[in-house]
Amino acid sequence: MRVTVVLPTLDEGPLLIQTVRAVFEQLPGHDTQIIIAASARLTTRETRAAIVELVARYGSKIDAFDQVRPGVGEALKEAFARADGDAVVLMTSDLETPPEILPQMIQKLEDGYDMATATRWRKGFAFNGYNPVKMTLNFLFQQIFRAVYFTRLSDLTYGYRAFRIEVVKSIRWEESRHPFFFETMLKPLRLGYKIAEVDAPWEMFMTRKSSTGRAKSKDLLAYIRVGLRNRFLLKRLMRVD
Repeated sequence: MRVTVVLPTLDEGPLLIQTVRAVFEQLPGHDTQIIIAASARLTTRETRAAIVELVARYGSKIDAFDQVRPGVGEALKEAFARADGDAVVLMTSDLETPPEILPQMIQKLEDGYDMATATRWRKGFAFNGYNPVKMTLNFLFQQIFRAVYFTRLSDLTYGYRAFRIEVVKSIRWEESRHPFFFETMLKPLRLGYKIAEVDAPWEMFMTRKSSTGRAKSKDLLAYIRVGLRNRFLLKRLMRVD
């Protein structure tokens, strides 16, 4: 498959280089391109140096750009618009989304699924370094919205997904910040796409000050809003005209 991997960046530095190297190592049999979305205002000097190094090393396999509008959701929407090929993968740039399961996710698409999503919950708690209180709240949140959406999928918020490109291109993406990751599950669910789950551990790198893929506590109400809005939004309004 022709695979486009989308990576939002902020302050990952050397972890971005490790992530890109791991992606290419895990997908040797595919024509893989990586789109790196940076923030002109927030992406650190160290991370920009990493991007320059990656472009020098991999050439046209790397498409790096500065997002136009603020917010990780906006960066990812702009990256989705630039993507081509057969499949689009959404993951983080700091190894919190384990590259070693990429082959399984792409295989699910080759098996006929429209989307593959990583889960931290299906085989118990797979959170290494995660605050126990937040883990409990996350679990409860997942159970509530699993019931709201009548789905057996176990992890609705993890920002690690692979899509057939027509899924990405046919949906009207709206969220500008972290709830975008939730939206990337909810709209495909509502539109009836065939979705598979792949088991994945979750690792928090404690050396990081922040994460482009991890929501903050203040985002909880925004997640609830997105969850309820997309449950009752007309399907025709979810699609690109």
